[in-house]
Amino acid sequence: MFELRLLVREDRIETVSDALIEELDGSSVSVEDADAGTAAENALYGEPGLAPPCPGWQRSLVKALFDDLDSATRAATLLLAQPEAQGVTLQGIAELPEQDWVRLTQSQFEPVAITPAFWIVPSWHEPPTVARHVIRLDPGLAFGTGTHPTTRMCLRWIAHHATGVQPAWTRVLDYGCGSGILAISAALFGALAVDAVDIDPAAIESARANALANNVAIIAALPAAATGEYALVLANILAAPLKLLAPLLCAHLQPGGDLVLAGILERQADEIKAAYLPWCALAVADSDQGWVLMTGRRMEQAGTLRTSIRATTADDERT
Repeated sequence: MFELRLLVREDRIETVSDALIEELDGSSVSVEDADAGTAAENALYGEPGLAPPCPGWQRSLVKALFDDLDSATRAATLLLAQPEAQGVTLQGIAELPEQDWVRLTQSQFEPVAITPAFWIVPSWHEPPTVARHVIRLDPGLAFGTGTHPTTRMCLRWIAHHATGVQPAWTRVLDYGCGSGILAISAALFGALAVDAVDIDPAAIESARANALANNVAIIAALPAAATGEYALVLANILAAPLKLLAPLLCAHLQPGGDLVLAGILERQADEIKAAYLPWCALAVADSDQGWVLMTGRRMEQAGTLRTSIRATTADDERT
């Protein structure tokens, strides 16, 4: 495997990257800050699931992989001969050492502790001896491996509150289930019936396979399969879709049921509160690395829907 390295001006990054993949047979392309580790380093921030604020840095290092030296040399020669190559400088071509890519990928995913007794463990690891609850989950196409703060907060909430539910959660809805990790967790902690829905067919298949691997029963399907009311509604998505889904998610929440929302940045908490206020008053229940978990409980008395703030924590006692 050979790596072609190019110094590329910001306004040429997309053109160069597309050409390397689509026309010059590169097997992969990555873009890095050419000034990383120096005083000129420039951090770029964007929300997950959304396009980055710009395609790269003013001075970007574009790396492309090729199967052999001839292919890499040909790609560099043809690319630099084009008029669009203005602002592109060849940094070099280097042979990469042979790697066990499967082992390298696996090494990046270690067991994740949700609580001291609750762990997410890839299939190639043995569970820690202290683990009493374990979800076996490998990285895949669908979001949710337990490494992201939003997922960890949801899992932590489930683990802390499941034992206090009397009776057990009769019905649980995981809306936007991804890998199915939240639905699987609810089933693992005693939920009687769990629906996991997503608009992505790949996520549905992933959730089904992961549930089977963990010997728990969930129903994974498209969102239309979610019907009626649920004792617990979970949604770990992003702020924008969560606002749009407010009427739907609250309609699925039974009186006295818990609503748990994640995928929300700290600065977005107030707008999420406002979006849900007609149906359910929310409060921040947890925070992790700039993200927050928001929870609420629907209350209904004398036929009138009312709300009560439910800022749940691990020490909450249910009455």
